Amino acid sequence: MLNKKWILSVYLLVLVAGNAYAQTTDPAIGVWKTIDDKTNQPSSLIKIEEVNGLLEGTIIKTFPAPSVTPLVYCNLCKGDNKDKPIIGMKIMGDLKKDAVGVWSGGKILDPKEGEYYKVKLTTEDGKRMDVRGYVGIPLLGRTQVWYKTEQ
Repeated sequence: MLNKKWILSVYLLVLVAGNAYAQTTDPAIGVWKTIDDKTNQPSSLIKIEEVNGLLEGTIIKTFPAPSVTPLVYCNLCKGDNKDKPIIGMKIMGDLKKDAVGVWSGGKILDPKEGEYYKVKLTTEDGKRMDVRGYVGIPLLGRTQVWYKTEQ
């Protein structure tokens, strides 16, 4: 006959382990540093969060490049983002995670152009993320590499 204390201990261990597993944070969630394609310098910090099962990203900081006028407002944006401050702007949303851990199906805003693109995010190690913005199919786009930061 099994000891009641032993059974209770095993039950609690399974319960705690299950809770820890369920609360594991997706590697895409966090603060990411973007790099400007032309200058190869840090451009902004994007905070990525999961909200109601969907991923969204907000600009929390920008890094003005030397000799370049910093982008403060989204002058070329359309709709609700027109002439709004860049800092605090949600530039990515509605991404869903597939069975292999790729986030896609959403959109991303390029504030410099004021245009939205479809987007796909992949990260293998949680320290570097490939962000693919595209029109139509992923083949028709470009990929930026973002780097995880502690802020």
